[in-house]
Amino acid sequence: MAAHDDLIEIQQLLARYAVTITKGDIDGLVGVFTPDGSYSAFGDTYTLDVFPELVDAAPKGLFLTGTPLIELDGDTGTGTQPLCFVEQSTHDMRIGYYTDTYRRTDRGWRLATRAMTFIRRSGIHDSGIPHAFERPSA
Repeated sequence: MAAHDDLIEIQQLLARYAVTITKGDIDGLVGVFTPDGSYSAFGDTYTLDVFPELVDAAPKGLFLTGTPLIELDGDTGTGTQPLCFVEQSTHDMRIGYYTDTYRRTDRGWRLATRAMTFIRRSGIHDSGIPHAFERPSA
């Protein structure tokens, strides 16, 4: 069984992700990851050096996350967190979940990897349309 303090710390870390991305705080958002962390969606994996451009190109709105299901093994862990994204100008929703890995660092628990899975009206679960946004220029 995972230590209660570790679970609370990771839940707060994931809350920081949702709040910082909702508020447009890119530095705060990048800070929830390990330095070698990555984000996966749309058929690609993005390292932290391009993550701010990816976020900048994405629609803005509310990232409403549910309580994560977390499994820890020493200084690493895995988890799944539900997401309902509400786009700010239309209030259109996108629903799905994040699949995460966590790592304890000298700065506390951090996200090592986060991968988005969308739930479609058809019931299909997928990572999104490849290159569904304007690719950041090099």
